[in-house]
Amino acid sequence: MARPTSLGRRVTRLAGLKSLAAAVTAASAAGGPSLTTRLSALPRLVRAVRSGSYRGVSTAQLALLTAAAAYVASPVDLLPEALLGVVGLADDAAVLTWLASSLVHVTDDFLDWEKRTGVTLAGERVR
Repeated sequence: MARPTSLGRRVTRLAGLKSLAAAVTAASAAGGPSLTTRLSALPRLVRAVRSGSYRGVSTAQLALLTAAAAYVASPVDLLPEALLGVVGLADDAAVLTWLASSLVHVTDDFLDWEKRTGVTLAGERVR
């Protein structure tokens, strides 16, 4: 199999970055929570799910989000770029896009729940 061209790798990365940019733009839409607010909500979300006080996300869903983050960060790849070229980059882009989009939706719902219920965990404050 021929090695992917430099241009092919750049095109695939660009497509992945565009999808990621769309998710980040949605996350930082005017009037919505900032990226910092969303990221700081993640530990509270995990604690609320583990304690059973928040049921908007299951522990299985949290495990999938964690696995996706680990997959993107890991140097080990199910579809290696060195062997599969553009297809190898596409799987990383797809996982990253799904992860970003899922985190936007999950944190939106969780932050709304915190505001509606006024629930805070010990030592935490709702922003």
